[in-house]
Amino acid sequence: MNINLTHYKHLLLLVSIGFCLMSCQSDYQKMESRELASGKIVNDLFLDLELGMPKKEFYATCWELNKQGVLLNGPTELSIEYIVDMPSKKETTMRFYPKFSDDKIYLMPVDYAYKGWAPWNEDLSVEILRADVLALYEQWYGEGFIEVSSEDGSQVAFVKIDGNRRIRIYKKNLSTVRAEIVDLKIQKQLEENPS
Repeated sequence: MNINLTHYKHLLLLVSIGFCLMSCQSDYQKMESRELASGKIVNDLFLDLELGMPKKEFYATCWELNKQGVLLNGPTELSIEYIVDMPSKKETTMRFYPKFSDDKIYLMPVDYAYKGWAPWNEDLSVEILRADVLALYEQWYGEGFIEVSSEDGSQVAFVKIDGNRRIRIYKKNLSTVRAEIVDLKIQKQLEENPS
């Protein structure tokens, strides 16, 4: 009887630890696990660009949009500029350039900045810009963004995961908001095998 009671206590302890670990998962971890397990593939970015798009096709699409006057060359050699219509109607510059893995887009970092930003202009503050970008992304990608904070609370991001596609929106600096759209499956593979 003593062996069975000991066995029962160990089993009860393991079940309790399992429930604790499951309940201790953050909302973000639950979302990531659920979406990656769904097997859904969502590659839409913007302007007919997609995750998984070959590098050559990316350049051809951007070249065509540049000829139409939709896209401009950004201030650095590796940036593409687009004047985006924001929910607030404030004039906003969007700059982007993807990262490639096996010559296919897997990560699209995008920077947003209000034209005419100045530190004393509260109407163009980075907090207002972040809310504006979040509203834009809810129009483009749907609702369901959750707020995620760093452990010390110093950094806040808004995150949404649809299948393989994760979108994060956060303040990059005093005048810029960064959005990162990544194929989470490819990113995890690259983290496991950095070579």
